[in-house]
Amino acid sequence: MAVSREKIQRIADMLEGRISTQELFRVIAGQKDPEAFDALVAYFQEKVPWTERVILPLSDHLCIVSKTEGTKKKAIVKCTCGYEFEDYRVNWKVKARVYVRESSEEFHEIYPQYMHAEPGWQVLREYYCPGCLTLLEVEAVPVGYPPTFDALPDIQTLYRDWLRRELPVDDHTFEDLTADYVKTHFTVNH
Repeated sequence: MAVSREKIQRIADMLEGRISTQELFRVIAGQKDPEAFDALVAYFQEKVPWTERVILPLSDHLCIVSKTEGTKKKAIVKCTCGYEFEDYRVNWKVKARVYVRESSEEFHEIYPQYMHAEPGWQVLREYYCPGCLTLLEVEAVPVGYPPTFDALPDIQTLYRDWLRRELPVDDHTFEDLTADYVKTHFTVNH
């Protein structure tokens, strides 16, 4: 769907912090623009150097895109730098570079004295893109907790039922594939 340059610019102004808090509140509280989703997708499509179609932005630097492989079109997570993670149903964090802060010394690099978690009770995981080393996310979790899967959107329902559009990828089961990916790509040393 074609979207006006003005609507794409409005999305850019919101995402890049160029509008006032009052204006942002009016947008959030006001009547919803039926073209806002298309403007958001167009904003991200213009921002990236690659040609795969953006299906759904996940964050400032991550998008679900339609990747063609032979005759198949599948949905994968891709960083704005071009690094491809995996099928969107696999938690992208299992392919990210991770720095774990777990000691007082490491916490003090970013927190003032007495303002950080208790070592041994909680860790901070910083997830970086392997392609461009951009910090993608930070999570504070108990020691040993698995990576959180922040969003597993049902893109089939989004496109077919909500947007009433053709699905831009092949049909697929809607399920979390992270455990299967970990089983086949990682080994545990005892």
